Amino acid sequence: MAASVTPPRGMRDFLPAEKARREHALGVIRRVYRSHGFDEIETPVMEEASRLHAGLGGDNEKLAFAVMKRGLTPDDLAAAAASGDALSLADLGLRYDLTVPLARFYATHQAALPPVFRSIQIAPVWRAERPQKGRYRQFVQCDIDIIGEPGRLAELELLTATVAALDELGLAGCVIRLNDRRILAGILSSWGVPEDRRERALITIDKLDKIGPDGVAIELRELGVTEADVADELRALAGADWHLADGVVPPPAWLDLDAYADLRELRDALPGAAIEFDPTLVRGMGYYTGTIFEIAHPDFGYSLGGGGRYDHMIGRFLGREVPACGFSIGFERIVDLLAVADADRPRAVVLVHDADVPAATLIALKTELVASGARVRLERRAKNLRALLDRVTADGFDAFATVDAGTTDASSLSFRDLGA
Repeated sequence: MAASVTPPRGMRDFLPAEKARREHALGVIRRVYRSHGFDEIETPVMEEASRLHAGLGGDNEKLAFAVMKRGLTPDDLAAAAASGDALSLADLGLRYDLTVPLARFYATHQAALPPVFRSIQIAPVWRAERPQKGRYRQFVQCDIDIIGEPGRLAELELLTATVAALDELGLAGCVIRLNDRRILAGILSSWGVPEDRRERALITIDKLDKIGPDGVAIELRELGVTEADVADELRALAGADWHLADGVVPPPAWLDLDAYADLRELRDALPGAAIEFDPTLVRGMGYYTGTIFEIAHPDFGYSLGGGGRYDHMIGRFLGREVPACGFSIGFERIVDLLAVADADRPRAVVLVHDADVPAATLIALKTELVASGARVRLERRAKNLRALLDRVTADGFDAFATVDAGTTDASSLSFRDLGA
């Protein structure tokens, strides 16, 4: 039996046309983010296992791929199996997001960075997900973060740059959903959720769009929530608007008025954006401390990006608090919706040549066309010319010209459009 030649489950190969679409989208995102004053950095694909399992990543820590220590013996494996402590066998792990590595990066290089550091990270991350449509074990994240700015300006810059990137990609009509972890804390307090179970309760509420209010209520009861009307309250919360504290309707007891005022400030500073208040928005990462946000679109049943403020993470590494806020675009969720715009790529041509054309002539023709700004591919003439042309059209080429032994320069080539 032949060995399997498919990629590992949850990981993918990309054919040329698909790779081109991805690179086009990444190029647009990078260009927009740089125009908004962010600088790109790079961090290793692996971090210390203890750092990846420091209680900051929520459920994603359970999905981290561990890298086993070198030199382990059978006795080491047996001892770990007997104790149930598999992590004792690993000293490194593949990053499951880009935020934990960024915090470590900042702690390492803070002396060489400006007081307010605006970073771009665009790179793959790995999670041991159960593969399914839209969920992969290796995927690209596109992050921007601002470190050192404690005010609302950080959130506004992140939101503005992200919406601009999505607009540039052609995804107009996006909606910003806003909430604050302080508001969620007030809701959990009103339900009597014990302090030591609140992170688990937030993870449960984060499933609201998957299991519905009744399903969330059942899971919360397992955490000790005795409030009888949790499902109805969740439905009411999902319909909350911006009039909770404007003097028309008395604000509910769970509403943190300072956090709510901060959210309204963000809304008022972005008059051209569609912004919704959603007190059920959680964002599952355990490191968020304040404002959280997501980008939604009416045509899609999932968020196109999200982020928030994580003011306590860098303090884990430095021993002093440093304000931080970040936003991540769900790249894998948007890239399949995009097409490469003709205006954003060079003219792509194919030179279909006879077998007797000298190689030096072909290289000279190709070099001349490349110098003029074209993308050029050489293809030997095939018996089935139509099949050849269909293939290069699918690869994104626009036109072709035939080359015979008498061709001497590019000006003598006669190009015909492909697909015409």
